[in-house]
Amino acid sequence: MNYLNLADMLFSKRKKYAGHTAYRFKKNDRWNTVTYGQAVEQAEKYAAGFASLGLQKGEHVAILSANRIEWALADYSVLALGAALAPLYPSLLPKQIEYIINDSQAKIVIVENEAQAEKINIVRPGLKTVEQFFIIDCKEENIKSPWQLFSSLAAKGETFLKKNRNYVTDSISTVNRNETATVIYTSGTTGEPKGAVLTHSNFLSNLDSVSQIFDCYPDDIFLSFLPLSHVLERTAGHYFPVYSAASIAYAESIDDLPANMLEIKPTLMISVPRLFEKMYAKILDNMESASPLKRKIFYRAIETGRNFNHKKENSEHISLFLQKKRNLASKLVFSKMKERMGGRLRFFVSGGAPLSAEIGEFFNAAGIVILEGYGLTETSPGITFNTPKEYRFGTVGKPIPDVEVKIAEDGEILTRGGHVMKGYLNKEEATKEVIDADGWFHTGDIGLFDDDGSLKITDRKKNIIVTAGGKNIAPQPIEKSLTDSPLIEQAVVIGDKRKFCSAIIVPAREAMISRARKENLAFNNYEDLLKAPETEKLFEEEIAARTEQFARYEKVKKFCLIAAPFTQESGELTPTLKIKRKVVEEKYKDLIDALYA
Repeated sequence: MNYLNLADMLFSKRKKYAGHTAYRFKKNDRWNTVTYGQAVEQAEKYAAGFASLGLQKGEHVAILSANRIEWALADYSVLALGAALAPLYPSLLPKQIEYIINDSQAKIVIVENEAQAEKINIVRPGLKTVEQFFIIDCKEENIKSPWQLFSSLAAKGETFLKKNRNYVTDSISTVNRNETATVIYTSGTTGEPKGAVLTHSNFLSNLDSVSQIFDCYPDDIFLSFLPLSHVLERTAGHYFPVYSAASIAYAESIDDLPANMLEIKPTLMISVPRLFEKMYAKILDNMESASPLKRKIFYRAIETGRNFNHKKENSEHISLFLQKKRNLASKLVFSKMKERMGGRLRFFVSGGAPLSAEIGEFFNAAGIVILEGYGLTETSPGITFNTPKEYRFGTVGKPIPDVEVKIAEDGEILTRGGHVMKGYLNKEEATKEVIDADGWFHTGDIGLFDDDGSLKITDRKKNIIVTAGGKNIAPQPIEKSLTDSPLIEQAVVIGDKRKFCSAIIVPAREAMISRARKENLAFNNYEDLLKAPETEKLFEEEIAARTEQFARYEKVKKFCLIAAPFTQESGELTPTLKIKRKVVEEKYKDLIDALYA
């Protein structure tokens, strides 16, 4: 669609879709509805409010908030003025927040609540460019200078519009597609975060490409729960629904997601593999405690689903007997799984990290389609995607329309097209390191194309392990295979400059305790359970079984079990839930050294 810019994309819905639901959110235990007409009216007031404060084209506004309608409308109102949003993950620490606000030179800061305002207060003396501070959720009597209620911005806007009626719509018409739409900071597994400068054109290019391979309709409803600070949710769960005039509902929290799915009955959802891994582990764990007959019915149903899908994907004849078996499996088993997800889900989109083929095939066998794609913050993000008509498990699909992809001599994935960022803010040299003279963006990922032309990601270039014997090992596929086990929550494979591979394993706590009780294994506490000889033997067998397909030098020979999971708070995970290998290796250095002693 030929939108002038991202703000035009929303504001153009004011006529044709004025009465159509744009957003839903829960407040006081009740779902509220906002139409496109109402959304545009509110966004216009916010934009006028920002204009009254002197926000200029090219300036930046920082926002520190969980997903909510105010986040969405703040984005469009800033874009309408030719300014740009610099989103901050709600989980960031004050010092990280200070760095991003200063680096982006934000003029205005918006926070969700008093807890987030307190983070800003801690670093406020060090903020160099901020002139206005707004808070979304706060009682008026608790407001203290320099904070203002975000709702007051709309009131300022109303007053401004009385004298300047067409100011916002006129402003939208002057915003060029090549102007900055946002600065999204990479979470950075090493070093300080870098601000990827993405333009209106970057996003619209991606949206145009994706719309050619995904059907999205005005009656579709997205359930949004990934952080809007994440480029995947920003494009696929925030812009794409509006591009298609669909509806967005905001989940209350990750813990409330199962209940919200039943209430909203979404048709499309954007997620990361961690959600599917947890769902998969939970389903298998429930089956372990089910009756033998129920287990037998379940696993036969999954096997039937796999056989049916295999024949369908390979255009083989599906017998009437297999069709009937599949219908019965759907009635007895799959329909119940689908109902727990609301009963209307057309498909999930998965990105942000690799999804294991085992998990993808499992859900697909149950008629729950997970379409995996690949992209980065710097590419807005879409590069490749599996589609509803064409998908291959274990791959991230084929390049989307108007996007070029090639594999360099060293195996690195390169991409070129309208989706590639303008560059890193204030970092010219860092930009030159990743975008070459011919416009190819160097992703830092290692991959290859299969015979079908689908892309497989093998690892991050900087993660490649070179053993003392000179063997090159990609740890990610090994870790993925390990975490496919219902007993393993997280895994980090070690081995660089070492004689063999070892691993730090975080067991799945609930699954371990459940198994121990079922086998009448006595233990005083969870830490004791992990030290038990029976547990060590169990994991030796599990690791051996999960890494059977790997070469001898890739197999995990020794391991240690740790009780505490890797988290953002403890510093081992980025806000996008990627493991910081260096942090883990430093934190558990003594345990690792003991494995090689």
